Amino acid sequence: MNYFSSNFKLGILGGGQLGKMLLNDTRKFDIYTCVLDISDEAPCKIASNEFYKGDLMDFKTVYNFGKKVDVLTIEIENINVDALEKLEHEGVKVYPSSKTLGIIQNKSKQKLFYIDHNLPTTPFSRFAYKDEILTAIKHETLRFPFVWKSAQFGYDGNGVKVIRTFSDLDDLPKGECITEELVDFKNELSVIVARNVSGETKVYPVVEMEFHPHANQVEYVICPARISKEIALKAELTALKTSAAFNHVGLLAVEMFLTKDDEILINEVAPRPHNSGHHTIETSYTSQFEQHLRAILNLPLGKTDSKVGGIMVNLVGEEGYNGDVVYQNIESIMEMDGVTPHIYGKKQTRPFRKMGHVTIINEDITEARKIAEKVKRTIKVISK
Repeated sequence: MNYFSSNFKLGILGGGQLGKMLLNDTRKFDIYTCVLDISDEAPCKIASNEFYKGDLMDFKTVYNFGKKVDVLTIEIENINVDALEKLEHEGVKVYPSSKTLGIIQNKSKQKLFYIDHNLPTTPFSRFAYKDEILTAIKHETLRFPFVWKSAQFGYDGNGVKVIRTFSDLDDLPKGECITEELVDFKNELSVIVARNVSGETKVYPVVEMEFHPHANQVEYVICPARISKEIALKAELTALKTSAAFNHVGLLAVEMFLTKDDEILINEVAPRPHNSGHHTIETSYTSQFEQHLRAILNLPLGKTDSKVGGIMVNLVGEEGYNGDVVYQNIESIMEMDGVTPHIYGKKQTRPFRKMGHVTIINEDITEARKIAEKVKRTIKVISK
């Protein structure tokens, strides 16, 4: 099939920043795109060829949108899977598949998948209701501290909480959830695996993630990770084994814990471009966004090596600010060598909302980390 400058239509479910960055490459290749998102102000709206407003969890909306396109992909997991399954049965190519997405959407199913496929992960328990957690604590089958996760609809640190006392349980939602042992880890790592329709597979270098202590969001992504070659190889092999188990098409970001005993444990996965791969726009021979397109269109996969070391800093809304966004001191960071800001196009800021990111490239990763710290201190996402 001819994808370039043709009648071919690529559908993207979700119109956020991941879709916006994906559209940079569809425009480079002149691939016609249709985007569906619930918001009229979605970042993708101005860059897509056709934009549709609608609920991504509504069966009819997703199904009717999917019938307009030749290949359908996602930039967010919260999609009506039944609609995707029906589209697949009617011949629409959907990547990732409805089966893969159905597993990953639910953290309980995701964890059981790891167990069934002998993939290393943290010990966990499943609960249909929050009250069952209280019963488990009472009978000492669950002990403080532990990690609570909503089974569905968690993102960017939402739906995850460390539980240390009974009072930490007070404001939790009442629906389906899991609990995990609190892992004593040295690092959080991520590996992105690309796999095309024919099964060609490539892996990006391991990155290290540093998290905000309160918001449970990634603050810094460091590439390459500051780990030994042996640990890097172990992480890559774990990610490749996970990819093979899902038999996915597109990208699979595998987030992992590196324990104090140098064991690798899978935290969770995302079947799409991922925050831990944003640096690839500047650092890699092939960005994760171009690679995702290559994979779902069954084109040859690009080189995943890094040209230079890099660090990504997430730009999130400052605490105490809501309203029309202002990027305070952005000119100051643009004066720094090797610093590139990416603004996502969201007009309204709120505390910890992802509004953009900054990539710092430097041949010396230690120096890049110092510059990243300076960037983080300098630029502030506030409101008018």
